[in-house]
Amino acid sequence: MRILRGEVKQVILSLSRMGKRRNLSGKRMDELEKICGYLRNNADRMAYHEYLAAGYPIASGIIEGACRTVVKDRMERSGMRWVCAGAHAMLGLRSIQLSDLWDEFIQFHITNESQRLYPGLAANDDDFSLLQVA
Repeated sequence: MRILRGEVKQVILSLSRMGKRRNLSGKRMDELEKICGYLRNNADRMAYHEYLAAGYPIASGIIEGACRTVVKDRMERSGMRWVCAGAHAMLGLRSIQLSDLWDEFIQFHITNESQRLYPGLAANDDDFSLLQVA
């Protein structure tokens, strides 16, 4: 619980004291030092109290599940090969689709492309409506 409250340094100190109090040595002391080293090296990424307050998920299962759904299920099908630009574009479209924003995206895209291709027409011109897909 202390790590979830942002007390990583105190956890490291407590673990170190516990190891000394119990006179750990050999393999058990090496394991404890490895754990403390990991916590020390990653303390700046363990601001869990801030992440939780902001509503961010901190469990890796949520992140791993999202990666599988968004990336792996689409990008790693049999025989697929991707260049970086193509993969980036596909993941953007996949994210839009999975977020149920496809219709809004298509309307946004049509409007932007119409304005780019026909800059002389205003959105309220009668002819402009002919350019949009219903």
